[in-house]
Amino acid sequence: MMNLVTDVSELTVAQTRRALDARELSAVELTAAFLERIAQLDGEIGAYLHVMHDVALAQAAAADRRLLGGEVSPLTGIPVALKDVLCTIDAPTTAASRILEGFRPPYDATVVRRLREQGAVFLGKANTDEFAMGSSNENSAFKPVRNPWNRDRVPGGSSGGPAAAVAASLATVSLGSDTGGSIRQPAGFCGVVGLKPTYGRVSRLGLMAFASSLDQIGPFARTVEDAAIALQAIAGHDPLDSTSSPEPVPNYGEALTGDIRGMKIGIADEYTVDGMEPGVARAVAAAIVRFRDLGAELVNVSLPHTKYALPTYYITAPAEASANLARYDGVKYGLAIEAPTLRETYERTRGEGFGPEVKRRIMLGTYALSSGYYDAYYVKAQKVRTLIKRDFDEAWSKVDAIVAPTSPTVAFPLGARTDDPYQMYLADVFTIPANMAGIPGVAVPCGLSEGLPVSLQVLGPAFAEGTILRIADAYERSESWSARRPDLPGAAN
Repeated sequence: MMNLVTDVSELTVAQTRRALDARELSAVELTAAFLERIAQLDGEIGAYLHVMHDVALAQAAAADRRLLGGEVSPLTGIPVALKDVLCTIDAPTTAASRILEGFRPPYDATVVRRLREQGAVFLGKANTDEFAMGSSNENSAFKPVRNPWNRDRVPGGSSGGPAAAVAASLATVSLGSDTGGSIRQPAGFCGVVGLKPTYGRVSRLGLMAFASSLDQIGPFARTVEDAAIALQAIAGHDPLDSTSSPEPVPNYGEALTGDIRGMKIGIADEYTVDGMEPGVARAVAAAIVRFRDLGAELVNVSLPHTKYALPTYYITAPAEASANLARYDGVKYGLAIEAPTLRETYERTRGEGFGPEVKRRIMLGTYALSSGYYDAYYVKAQKVRTLIKRDFDEAWSKVDAIVAPTSPTVAFPLGARTDDPYQMYLADVFTIPANMAGIPGVAVPCGLSEGLPVSLQVLGPAFAEGTILRIADAYERSESWSARRPDLPGAAN
């Protein structure tokens, strides 16, 4: 007899789909089991800011009716967690910020709407660094997220909540956003699969903007197959998003052949930095050897401007954040602290509503955009960004994809870097280049170091999600790392 709370939480999307379709399990039973597990475990982990209990059960009941009527989509009845920067009409969307505490949007994000149309079940809004600004999920205004593998460690950021939810079996799949690595880095720290699509592959409508030229929505999952299923559900052109691409969406499932013989995989020396942990280096090196064993050809490539990606990002992203966050002024929505003058109202609302990291980035961005510094900083950063993209374009003439570490370290202790922003920002040194170039990347577990997950990322040309998923899937099939689970009640290790 299936123990619902412990057993169904371990199923992949594909396995759950088969169980639901075969009537071995109802969507209501499945959802109730997840809600019970969240109640048992999330007080310790902090993956959720808002549990959509009643909404989830109602959606599950509707999914069961669809199943009885034969109206089945790949995500019908599948429990999903949504990063709390995605607008939801039936639940608060706060971006983990006091300035939006209790705010309910009047519309759904396009990705949320598409999941609703498929009959997915929304378990809740997942925790995040405030306005997606952070690499550890310690910047949430409400509570930090703890890594399910070691509750004294960070889960990564900014999408620490969605990553931890999947890792701790508090959701089957989740959606996050990636501006400089905010899907891939926490996926790596939490030992799950995380996919950042090409910029424009997925609509950003209803995503609370951090840096508009960099933000992209993508899935967290237990397997590469599950990530492909989730991407299939949310990808595609959105006429309401001017940055959304009309590029046709292929069938990503068909790309998962398990065969990468003859494919050319690039290895770049630039993805080795001082301070890279030996355990991470060993695990990634072993994974690279495995790609060769699987029949791929390893090719050395050069990305000489990659070393400039981190400083370029920390000019570009804060500058765009400074402009985007100007809308939170206490007048239109969210927190409003009244004062004798309009200026004082702005100052008090923003001063009390925003946390330290958000203020830091607003000030950095405002400075970079200010008169006398715009050309010296922002314009120069855009020129360097072009050089970074050109390096990747040159590499694609030689290889099908590039494999690199996701992060130079495993998950670091809570509080270890909160007083050192520079060290915190270095956690994203390997993920930021893909955002600067607008290309897709998928992080997949590749080992353990100090008992914590190590991850590698597969990067590919724009709109080559099928290629990187194929490579990541072939590697995943050859190893057992994606099947490993943290030591939690009901987890299979």
